[in-house]
Amino acid sequence: MPVLNRIADFADQMTEWRRHLHRHPELGFDCHGTAGFVAERLRDFGVDEIHEGIGRTGIVAIIHGQGAGPTIGLRADMDALPMQEETGLDHASTVPGRMHACGHDGHTTMLLGAAKYLAETRNFAGRAALIFQPAEEDGGGGDAMVRDGMMERFEIARVFAMHNSPGQEAGSFVTTPGPIMAAVDNFEIHLKGRGGHGAMPHLTADPVVAAVAVVSAIQTISSRNHYALDDLALSVTQIHTGSADNIVPDTAYICGTIRTFAPHVREMVHRRLGEICAGQGAAYDVAVQLDLVEGYPATVNDPAETAFAAEVARELVGEARVFDDAGREMGAEDFSYMLEARPGCYLFLGQGEGPGVHNPGYDFNDEIAPVGASFFARLVERAQPVAR
Repeated sequence: MPVLNRIADFADQMTEWRRHLHRHPELGFDCHGTAGFVAERLRDFGVDEIHEGIGRTGIVAIIHGQGAGPTIGLRADMDALPMQEETGLDHASTVPGRMHACGHDGHTTMLLGAAKYLAETRNFAGRAALIFQPAEEDGGGGDAMVRDGMMERFEIARVFAMHNSPGQEAGSFVTTPGPIMAAVDNFEIHLKGRGGHGAMPHLTADPVVAAVAVVSAIQTISSRNHYALDDLALSVTQIHTGSADNIVPDTAYICGTIRTFAPHVREMVHRRLGEICAGQGAAYDVAVQLDLVEGYPATVNDPAETAFAAEVARELVGEARVFDDAGREMGAEDFSYMLEARPGCYLFLGQGEGPGVHNPGYDFNDEIAPVGASFFARLVERAQPVAR
């Protein structure tokens, strides 16, 4: 795969970093060990400034180039997932119930590789801000770092990130201008009825029947309240109720997820969920409480920055391996908060064949790490060339 020569020289070292991180996964904002490992490597590289504790456990590292110029931001996420690894690999997670099943260990490694190269060569003007973020999977670490004033404090003018993509040709790049990933909201519905003996249902207010009616009605939001050409994914993912075959329970629980791009679609779904819960509660004589939790906003790429990122990717891997109008997907990503604060671009880097992310058999492909590091490095050099 095409990589910068100097980065190819330390590719084996990058594999060691990545596998160390894979063995020691951390969740959410509790990325103290990961952040400590990152900071230690950055000191070894001779990075000019290392600012820790941003967004709780995030790091912003600054590398000065040659002469005056703007600051470009490059972001990698550090957190893992609360799931048991089943790869059987020598570098598998050593922490029960936690694993890097989304490749954030690889993302961190790619940005460390870019940091090592940029600190050595400094073939750019201005500054590079390397952003190591906690809590992408849960908690909104990107939002926390933005709220901590990262963009203003370090005068970041534009920002870029990428994510590995299983099933996509290894070393290829995919992106799109405008929305690339969806906004995500979650909902919980609590139903409270009046339980009793299953042989005497007339003496009960049955939350099971009400829950079934609520779930059935929710399906009509997509099929009857929603314009078919506007993207929407609305899924009920859990229903819990009951304890025995001869007991009508007192309560039932429903939850699910909402994925949208357009604000008016998001508002419509929220409104209709409330109306359905109120109506079915009245129809079945049970109390229904809807709890809506607004999550990450849509991830929206700046068209000009996307065109620039695609141009850099083509220079690196060739025209045939860059897809810059690939459409959008219904997953969510808290890099969205950084793109709300500054123009930039989010891309996918092909991982090759193998298990998908959030799968217990997943492992990051170490062969693509030098490609990702080279892309980050070339972004900086092309965005902020040294005056000749």
